[in-house]
Amino acid sequence: MQVSVEAGGGLERRVRIQVGSEEIEFEIEKRLVNVGQKARIKGFRPGKAPLKVLRQQYGAQVRQEVLSEVMQNSYNQAISEEQLRPAGNARIEPHNTEQGQDLDFTAIIEVYPEFEVADAAKLKVERPVAEIGDKDLDAMIENLRKQRAEWREVERAGADGDRLVVTFRGTIDDEVFDGGVGEDVPVVLGAGETIPDFEQGLKGLKAGDEKVIDVRFPDDYPVAKVAGKDAKFEVSVARAEEQFMPELDDEFFKAFGVEEGGVDAFRAEVRANMQRELERTVRMKLKQNVMESLREANDVELPQALVDQEIHSMQHDAAKRMGITDHSKLPPKEPFEEQARMRVALGLIINQLIQQEKIEPDHERVEARIVEMSAEHEESDKVAHYYRSNPQLKSQIEMMVLEDQVVDWLLDRAKVKDKKSSFAELMNFGSGQA
Repeated sequence: MQVSVEAGGGLERRVRIQVGSEEIEFEIEKRLVNVGQKARIKGFRPGKAPLKVLRQQYGAQVRQEVLSEVMQNSYNQAISEEQLRPAGNARIEPHNTEQGQDLDFTAIIEVYPEFEVADAAKLKVERPVAEIGDKDLDAMIENLRKQRAEWREVERAGADGDRLVVTFRGTIDDEVFDGGVGEDVPVVLGAGETIPDFEQGLKGLKAGDEKVIDVRFPDDYPVAKVAGKDAKFEVSVARAEEQFMPELDDEFFKAFGVEEGGVDAFRAEVRANMQRELERTVRMKLKQNVMESLREANDVELPQALVDQEIHSMQHDAAKRMGITDHSKLPPKEPFEEQARMRVALGLIINQLIQQEKIEPDHERVEARIVEMSAEHEESDKVAHYYRSNPQLKSQIEMMVLEDQVVDWLLDRAKVKDKKSSFAELMNFGSGQA
């Protein structure tokens, strides 16, 4: 076998492979003899048909099978001998597959980039910092009350904070448009749930009222067909409702697992939950900042094959979430490309760093993660045993832990600067919560 490697553009390599015709013809003949042992050919007993007859009957099929196997085996051998690391599958260009002549083909591949991870001491990372104040605690408790609030029908006109249940029919140039019709739709006044003109037109209405509301859709409205256009909505109000908040009493506290201790115990429990969520969010955002800084510091050339694989995976994940089962109707590729490139780049950089610094999974942290993940299920012991005994799942958990270890390793060396923030800003918690 003869092998030559030619560098194409970027990470592309063209691996030209030639295999002697003697090797191929020998394998074909051996395969035909094996076929002849079992084949039933008219006029011959099993195993007695001449090789010439076997070639006439099965030669083309056997030759194709042998060529395919020889190509695969010689490709694998060439990759090993030349110490190439293919990223994705090879594209084959056959040059000569004629009988009696040497097999000649080129395998076109992309290889993994070779690089050293940049010095972690040069990374600059912002660490979000926030504290939970009494106002944050009060706002969270108020939000919990809103979650368990009741809507009760009232006779008066609706005002900010009230809810109107309406039926409407919208038209543009006297034509009904998609999304312009709704029946018994609840609208909370002052919550910004609808376009401003529509909400403003509902204020002051009560049960039984009817009204035509003139609206103009904002220019940046997400539905392009109606953005910037004038419309009329014929509206009828089925009922007006006022929100009644539950009292902070023992019954309310018990709904959140606080059986005794009154309001002080309840506030302590809520604060503890807020602290856990805050720490989880800080860790998540800190990790995100580390990864972005790591990516910026390492300009790695990406194999397009890996990017395409990642995009394909993201398309299928999105389709699954959207309930799409027809793979011919996957979401378009373009919206996923930037994120896919980020994922591939970070995967390459992290794997290189793990090898470069010889970072290995911390078995105690792996076990802790297994226990943590298992605790979310009823039969946690059985689930934990399943995680430990399933090599594929355990490997995935080890990779998750390794990624966390890499983040810690980088933080120990990077220039980390605290960035103070409020609880509400960091947690995206505020008036929009319900």
